[in-house]
Amino acid sequence: MEKKHGLLLINLGTPSDTTPAAIKQYLTEFLLDRHVVDLPYFIWYPILRYIVLPKRIPYIINHYREIWIEGASPLLHYSQILKDKLNYYLPNVRCELAMTYGEPNMQSALENLKSCNKITILPLFPQYSTTTTLAAFDKLKQLMPANSILAHAYYIRDYADHPSYINALFLQVKQAFLQHGQPEVLLLSYHGIPERYRDKRQDDYIERCELTTQLLVDKCQANGINLPIHMAYQSKFGKGKWVEPNTSDVLEQLANNNIKNVQVMCPGFSVDCIETIYEIDEQNRAIFLNAGGEKFHYIPALNDSDLQINLIIDLIQHTETYS
Repeated sequence: MEKKHGLLLINLGTPSDTTPAAIKQYLTEFLLDRHVVDLPYFIWYPILRYIVLPKRIPYIINHYREIWIEGASPLLHYSQILKDKLNYYLPNVRCELAMTYGEPNMQSALENLKSCNKITILPLFPQYSTTTTLAAFDKLKQLMPANSILAHAYYIRDYADHPSYINALFLQVKQAFLQHGQPEVLLLSYHGIPERYRDKRQDDYIERCELTTQLLVDKCQANGINLPIHMAYQSKFGKGKWVEPNTSDVLEQLANNNIKNVQVMCPGFSVDCIETIYEIDEQNRAIFLNAGGEKFHYIPALNDSDLQINLIIDLIQHTETYS
């Protein structure tokens, strides 16, 4: 039977391989998007080509090689498994995966959905940002003239405060505490953005992150989990001022304040990637332990878990009946 409903999952993107050429191609497409870096092209392109890329590619290439899973980056690996599981659990829905940058691309995903009457667009970014969600939506708009299905699409802006999302985060925290013990502090680390984007773009990303944090704190306290829960921002890029506090600084300060046991969760990442596996679980782990901390545990992203599956089903079922 032809599936009449479609679901398009969108994630950020990833290099197709761990070669310098593949990483250069991905980073060039990503960092030339004005949603990501809004400096004038004639200023930014020479800096990117002659300074940023030659310095950044050798730095990250070995980190990518360390985390590659079955021939793919973790972001692509978990995103693809998530798509396959949704196709299994939603037999009357055609689920496709696309990346804002790189492969699988949006046009090929839309081609696979062209027989559907309606589709739901779900960017896998829990908190809306002009740097991620809007970038994906604007790229889809560029494809709209050639894809009539987009005229009947329903766009999910974000799900920062969705009860199923907060519950999934809570259950991840609860399971981590059961397995590893309750830490002295739980740190929620979100991807940062340049400070100027908040006013210049009217970007409410920080408010959405703060809302997620507060709702998770409330959920934990309502269920008897009481401990300090802090939030911070990671992945600063370039010399401009980014939102604070910085995750690395917070972890160092905690250790300096005689906090020995922390767990870190990254609620803004739907699946694990280089920013979580390397930056948090390796780089920031080392920062905390070297500053005097003794126990560090990274709580994985929802990835392809049943919690993630149930969350996405809940997200789309309020717009259509998919049974």
